[in-house]
Amino acid sequence: MEINFTERELDVMGVLWDRGGGTVAEVRERLADDLAYTTVLTVLRTLEEKGYVGHTEEGKAYRYHPLVERQAAGTSVLKRMLHKLFKDSPELLLTHLVSDRGLSDDELRRMRRLLDERMGEEER
Repeated sequence: MEINFTERELDVMGVLWDRGGGTVAEVRERLADDLAYTTVLTVLRTLEEKGYVGHTEEGKAYRYHPLVERQAAGTSVLKRMLHKLFKDSPELLLTHLVSDRGLSDDELRRMRRLLDERMGEEER
């Protein structure tokens, strides 16, 4: 299943993933942007229509919760980005990542360790 979010939807999903769920007011309170209640409600309803979010009734309010996991969304977005930006080449993506001058030596060492571990798994 391809998972596709707009920037605003991704912001809202981030709150739901971090908290495990929330009402419109709770989600709105945790967003970086100061959005109208109705805007957050519209985004949540759209996410629900897409099948990414569900809700339960809680008094007069709805409590929304994610139906897709953050990792599944990340995998889907990464595949799409790999295809559209890096010509389906993981090597081009990795080259782009390690060429980023903003990465610390520690981050680069952790990336190398992950690659070494993965290579060790394949050699077994």
